Amino acid sequence: MALQGPIPVTFAMVFPHGCYVVGEVEPVKDFDASSNGRFVQARDKQTGELVWQVAVMDGDPTLKPAQKTVAVKILAPVQPVPPAPVAGIPFIPVEFDHITVTPYVNGNGRLAYSIRVREMYAPRPTTQNKPAKDAA
Repeated sequence: MALQGPIPVTFAMVFPHGCYVVGEVEPVKDFDASSNGRFVQARDKQTGELVWQVAVMDGDPTLKPAQKTVAVKILAPVQPVPPAPVAGIPFIPVEFDHITVTPYVNGNGRLAYSIRVREMYAPRPTTQNKPAKDAA
């Protein structure tokens, strides 16, 4: 099979209804290298970049509450900073770029996905939200 390793996807494929930061950006622990109270941050096996994690809430209204929050791993040399809060919204809207998903079977024997990204930023305005130019 030609498809091996992480699968590249678009933001719209993973979060068609958008998503929102609901946690802090934190370093991911390398459980194999950490020992005796010494914390070692995980590095991506393919790129060597440090791995960070942030909890996001999927904006899909059809998801059950237990399915709404997912962890997104961010590959970056320094701790990423979420976008600034938006007035009147309790959660911070966010988008990601350079996304890959890796399917795996979780401890309950169910199919799950690990989401990794390289960029985190505030949602960009779409052409649907921009005012139309005056026809002259």
